[in-house]
Amino acid sequence: MGKGNANMFFKAVFPGKYIQGEGALDELLHLVSLMGRKGLVLASRTVADKVLTDRARRLTSDKIAVETFQGECCGKELDRLAGIIMRDRIDVLVGMGGGKTIDTAKIASDRAGIPVIIVPTIASTDAPCSGCAVIYSEHGVFESVHYQKMNPQAVLVDTRIIANAPTRFLVSGMGDSLATWFEARSCERTQSKNECGGLSTMTGLNLAKLCYDTLIAYGPSAKIANEEHIVTAALNHIVEANILLSGIGFESSGLAAAHSIHNGLTALEETHAFYHGEKVAFGVLTGLHLTDATPAETAAAYSFCEEIGLPTTLADIGLKECEKSKLMKAAEKACAVTEGIHHEAGVITPGRVMDAMIAADRMGGMRKTAGR
Repeated sequence: MGKGNANMFFKAVFPGKYIQGEGALDELLHLVSLMGRKGLVLASRTVADKVLTDRARRLTSDKIAVETFQGECCGKELDRLAGIIMRDRIDVLVGMGGGKTIDTAKIASDRAGIPVIIVPTIASTDAPCSGCAVIYSEHGVFESVHYQKMNPQAVLVDTRIIANAPTRFLVSGMGDSLATWFEARSCERTQSKNECGGLSTMTGLNLAKLCYDTLIAYGPSAKIANEEHIVTAALNHIVEANILLSGIGFESSGLAAAHSIHNGLTALEETHAFYHGEKVAFGVLTGLHLTDATPAETAAAYSFCEEIGLPTTLADIGLKECEKSKLMKAAEKACAVTEGIHHEAGVITPGRVMDAMIAADRMGGMRKTAGR
């Protein structure tokens, strides 16, 4: 993953269809029928228990089976799902739930060579629209990124379901989306490759910037709507930012410091109770210190995180009074040779990353003390 790559094409990728709105889940049977004859819904436990209870009979009567996701996007779960697809001759896979359920469905469908429809029931990550997925160990430690041959054939987002989900998921999604513009900008500045192996198009870069602008404009109002379990224009805007704008923006423009720091933090068991976007948000703040962002830009990022409740200190992600040796372990993982952090300008080392994590933590703590 070098900088200044020569002879690369400009590349951008998109889902085949994107459908968002109240009651959009009613389109699922039609979408499955367009793509195949026998479908399988891989549903998270929460979705199976709460969302599909009144639809399960209708789904099965229309030749769509429901399988419950076992909780981790790992080799064991992927092998289990592959066996079901082969045994039951499934020709359309539906991933319904959160990020790990979705990632498992994307990888399994890619390996089986069948279409995938993604139905996110929370807006906590930008995974639904992307053609890549993260594989973890059975214990939740980041292992690798898996790139699919194609992006999902369809993404179906029912905003009524998302409005009824816990607000922490939406806020976490905003943390994930917050990284999109900063990382896209870094990749554009250093002419580093994006997640589809090319240079960012104007489309990808401008969607990444629109994602950031949407977060700043509508994030607080969308959080209020989610807390009240109502669908408003602001909620619709943030759902689109978290899922569509961030999904296209990160993949078509590239990753850099924030997501690498997230990956490093997964090496510390204390962080496992925190969501992807929460750790990415702290990665954004760390990245701003690492890359010498302007004081005004840094302050704006901290203010946004504080207003909607994203982590601004190490203690906020379970690392209160964390020893430097532990932080160095995370920094070393963040700086693995395959990580996007090397898309940042200059030479990035574990020592520099650890120092930036400490600086981000101290500034977050000072702002809390000052009541800002």
